Amino acid sequence: MKEPSPPPIRNESTDTTRQESGRILLVEDRLSLREMLMEFLTESGFAVVPAGTVQEGLRVYHRGYYHLLLIDLKLPDGSGLDFLKAVRQVRPAQPIILMTAYGTIEDSVQAMKLGAVDFIQKPIDLIQLRHLIRRNIEFERLQTEVLLYRQEFQQNMRLPEMISCSRAMADVARQIQKIAGTDATVLLMGESGTGKELFARTIHQLSGRRTGPWVEVNCAAIPETLMENELFGHMRGSYTGAESTTRGKFELASGGTLFLDEIGEMPLAIQSKLLKALEEKRIVPIGGNQPIQVDVRIVAATNRDLEQAVEHKTFRSDLYFRLAQFPLRIPPLRERPEDILPLARHFLAEAVRRYHKSAAKLDPAVESLLLHQTWPGNVRELKNLMERAVIVDEDGLIETTDAFPDCPMPDLRATAVSVREVLALGLEGWLRRRDAELEKAAIAAVRAEVGDDRAILAAALQISPRTLNAKLRRYFAAEDAAIPIEPPDRGPAAPDRD
Repeated sequence: MKEPSPPPIRNESTDTTRQESGRILLVEDRLSLREMLMEFLTESGFAVVPAGTVQEGLRVYHRGYYHLLLIDLKLPDGSGLDFLKAVRQVRPAQPIILMTAYGTIEDSVQAMKLGAVDFIQKPIDLIQLRHLIRRNIEFERLQTEVLLYRQEFQQNMRLPEMISCSRAMADVARQIQKIAGTDATVLLMGESGTGKELFARTIHQLSGRRTGPWVEVNCAAIPETLMENELFGHMRGSYTGAESTTRGKFELASGGTLFLDEIGEMPLAIQSKLLKALEEKRIVPIGGNQPIQVDVRIVAATNRDLEQAVEHKTFRSDLYFRLAQFPLRIPPLRERPEDILPLARHFLAEAVRRYHKSAAKLDPAVESLLLHQTWPGNVRELKNLMERAVIVDEDGLIETTDAFPDCPMPDLRATAVSVREVLALGLEGWLRRRDAELEKAAIAAVRAEVGDDRAILAAALQISPRTLNAKLRRYFAAEDAAIPIEPPDRGPAAPDRD
């Protein structure tokens, strides 16, 4: 027998100033009550989809994703408990609240055994209902965060430390600070190993979304046939083996940041769907026909030349311009030689702690070799080299046999030659540039060793304070050169040999 019409709803407050996001499926056959609940929940900030029967509710449920279900216990074609059983087969963790005017202890016990999160009596106290919904949606979101944290250890979420004294990296840091607080889409460009992922994490953690989820998708590691499912999810029964509804990375990242690594490797067939999701901020899971609103900030990264890919028709031009709202280039390590030794010492100290070794230092010969490497693997290659050296080291001094095992000693006079540079600059111009790069790296290395005291630095380099001042003005920040240099107290400066 159908339950009688419930008394009017008690609404103790109409305060809807706090807006909460979340999708709710409301299954209630009494039209007046359904409309009243829809109005109240919508004013409270929820997106509500209504249904009047078990069958209608299940059809609607299988077409979309819902943060919570609000179900009447007595429905024309069945029971709310039947609805609950059907949902549990698809998504065991789905939050469900049951409503009834004839609640008994037996009903309540059975509902809880079947997985209902709450059982509320009619007439409904709307303030209590709103509290229950908020609490359970928040719990559901916490479960999502746990799922994400299982995929990635929390220590990797920390704000990365920037070890650099180069002007190029200082410019990158300033741009990140400017853009992080916005929701602008960022495209990080740079060679493999330059640290694009760390910069992406920095953007997330400096943004207003830092308390939201951080979700990463490596576009180069996912087969084309699975990419759409990875991004947008699927509905139960949408294909063979889809036994339950699964959310995609867009939904998991809602309220936070979605990092699309190696975006240049994304299949062309998926690029149009990604562009539509970015433009409309809505997605449709595989097998679904109801769009789902998502709120994500996109940070993408690539080691490919996307402009060239656009010319070759392997990357959509409209998607490129949408992603490149704020392009940011991460310079390779060879373009900032002054960072090589500070980074090497930093990675050395990290490896010593990680492998519980005694304190270690770099042999001067190793430092010279480090400065003359071309570093095709960039910062990642340098880090791996330092870790390997610490593992094989036995006496606390990283020598050439530790850092460069089984490799012949490179000729320090030899320099990697770029034919394009030589043709563009001419031989003499190319030599001047390379000499300047080596001189800058040498000053940076000695400066990192003896400190910023200009008198001591000039004496260590065996050049005059005036010459040092000119070189600092040429190679480093203008504020460095502006600091007056006083001659050392311990006698005249070393003769100028440059």
